[in-house]
Amino acid sequence: MQAIRNLSLALAVVFVAGCASFTDEASPNLPRSAQWGVVPMVNYSQTPQAGERSEQILISVLSSHGLKPRVYPPSTQGEQALMDDNERLAGALEWAREQKLDYVVAGSVEEWQYKNGLDGEPAVGISLRVLDASSGQVLWSKSGARAGWSRESLAGTAQTVLDKLVGALRFE
Repeated sequence: MQAIRNLSLALAVVFVAGCASFTDEASPNLPRSAQWGVVPMVNYSQTPQAGERSEQILISVLSSHGLKPRVYPPSTQGEQALMDDNERLAGALEWAREQKLDYVVAGSVEEWQYKNGLDGEPAVGISLRVLDASSGQVLWSKSGARAGWSRESLAGTAQTVLDKLVGALRFE
C-alpha cells in the first residue's frame, strides 16, 4: 500500500512539473539599491495588449522583491505605436539614460491565451532581460512558460511565471 502511495506521489510531481518550463541562466549579483526601470514589453502573442498587462504584473512582482522601478511613460497612439520594436526599445533606452537609470527590465510575451477545448486552460510564455541602461548590454535573460489549470486566470498564471523569473535574479 505504501509503495502505491509513493508511486502516486511521484507521478503527481512529474505531472505538475511538466506544466511549466523555464530556462536556467545564472544571474549576476545586481545591486537592489540601484536605479531600476521597466520599459515596454514586446507582444509577440496574438492577444491584444498582452504586453501592457504583463508590464503591470511585472511592476508589482518587482516591487514585491524590493525594487522600486521607474516606468517608461505610455506612448501616445500616434507614430510611436507604429514603430518597429527595436526603435521603441532604442527610445526607451534613451529615456533610461536621461533618467540616469542603472538597469532596465525589458522583455516579451510569447504566449498569452486560454487554450481551446473544454477546460480552457490559461497558457503564458514570457521572456525577461536585464539591460545595462548606459550601454544596452544584456546582463541576464530568462524565459518561462506555464499552462495553468482550467479554473485559473491568465493574470494569475502570468504572475506565477513572472515571480519565478524575477525570483531567479540575485540581488546584493
